[in-house]
Amino acid sequence: MLLTAAPDFSVAGEATNGDEAARAYLELAPDVVLMDLRMPGTDGVHGIERIVAADPSARIVVLTTFDDDEHMYPALAAGAAGFLVKDIAPEALLDGLRRTVAGEVAMSPGPARRVLGDALRARSAAPVPAAEPAVPLTAREHDVLALVAEGLGNAAIASRLHVAESTVKAHIANLRQKTGAGSRVELARFASGR
Repeated sequence: MLLTAAPDFSVAGEATNGDEAARAYLELAPDVVLMDLRMPGTDGVHGIERIVAADPSARIVVLTTFDDDEHMYPALAAGAAGFLVKDIAPEALLDGLRRTVAGEVAMSPGPARRVLGDALRARSAAPVPAAEPAVPLTAREHDVLALVAEGLGNAAIASRLHVAESTVKAHIANLRQKTGAGSRVELARFASGR
C-alpha cells in the first residue's frame, strides 16, 4: 500500500519466496527489489544470491524484523544493497529505496552503526596484506574499486567517473574475475586490504 500510494513508485510484482522473487526479477526487471529474509521455501538470502548471479548490478534492499548480524551479514554478502528493519518510518523506507535506485546504500541506523563499528575495529587491527590479483589492475579499475569500497552503486560510480553505467558494470566484472571476489562486499574487502 505504501509503495502504490507513492507517486514515483509502482509495484512491478510480488513473490512469496526467494525462488519466485528471482524468477519475477528476470521476467519484470524492476529498478529495485524489496526482499524479506524469512519466507517459506527458499529464503531471502538465497533469493538475493540467485538474482545477483543473474544480474550483478541488481539493486536489492532487505526489509526484515531481524536486526542482528546473523541475518544482516549473509544478506549483504549475498549482494544486498541495503538492510532496513521493519520498524522504519514509511517515508524513511521510501527514501531508502530511492537512494538505492540512485546507487547509494540504504541501512537502518542500528545495522549501519554495527557495520561501521566492525569496519573501524578491522581497520585498527593489524593489517593483513591482500593477495595481489593474478593480473594487475588498470588505473580505471583502481578508481572503480575505490568507489565500490565507498559503497557506491553502479549509477553513482558512473556519474562520479563520467562514464556509462555499462562501462562500470564491465569494470566490476573484470575486477571480480581478477580478484576472485564473488560479490561487491568481497570487492570492498579486497580494496580495504590493499
